[in-house]
Amino acid sequence: MFDSLSNFFNSAFSWVKGSVALSNIIEIIILSVCIYYIILWFKKTKAWTLMKGIIIILIVMFFASVFNLQVISAILQSCFSVGIIAIIVLFQPELRRALEQLGRKRLIQGMFLFDDRRKGLHFSDESLEAIVDACYEMGAHCTGALIVIENETPLGEYEKTGIPLDARITSQLLIQIFEKNTPLHDGAIIIRYDRIVAATCYLPVSGNMQISKSLGTRHRAGLGISEVSDSVTIIVSEETGKVSLAIGGEIIRGVTRESLRQYLEKVQNKPQESKKKWGFMKGRGNNEEDTAE
Repeated sequence: MFDSLSNFFNSAFSWVKGSVALSNIIEIIILSVCIYYIILWFKKTKAWTLMKGIIIILIVMFFASVFNLQVISAILQSCFSVGIIAIIVLFQPELRRALEQLGRKRLIQGMFLFDDRRKGLHFSDESLEAIVDACYEMGAHCTGALIVIENETPLGEYEKTGIPLDARITSQLLIQIFEKNTPLHDGAIIIRYDRIVAATCYLPVSGNMQISKSLGTRHRAGLGISEVSDSVTIIVSEETGKVSLAIGGEIIRGVTRESLRQYLEKVQNKPQESKKKWGFMKGRGNNEEDTAE
């Protein structure tokens, strides 16, 4: 019986042995992975809604071809003759964000090392403690703050929108910058290594429609910069005093002091073998709604 089954499958799929090479299998695997991630990317963006509209048009084209509806087929084919240009125009924000994310992958970074920032610390332990202390001191007094810590993606274009400082990081300076009714309190500060490079910087506001309506402009700006860079943004709510983190297009609200310290230690590029990889996520449990600012 087993011999009969073996002979059957050998005869049924004999064409596969002669026509499918190893390179074909590799191509199929690569294309499958690419298509899978493209679909995931579409579903996470507004492009998914537009894509569903394009799928509906393709279905209409199929039925128009099946039932020989010549006028409708001619109109739809004319529209699709410029389809590539239309897709680029419609999906321009999403395509730009996807290319930015691709450029931030470690594979590309390893090939193009334009500077030596990956070789050392992003900032010292003293700077880390100053940031943590300042955030929770401002939170205790409901002083709003927006602190962007540059990682691998340069933030020069946003730095230019603010006032240059180039000052050493201290908790007293951070608190003074965001003190209400002072010239530098409005906007964000950008930190690079152990320096506050600029204050009152303008950041891109997130257009994500899925985030809570209670989040104000400060939180949306922190989320927006995290969508276009790999920076870490700390937001202190002026309404509630709660501290939040924005990274990778996601916002983590109500983080604790220890959680914030643990995550900033990872940004330092210091080896943290004894710590859990995502210890900072403990702060996710305190997820009360902040009111709009």
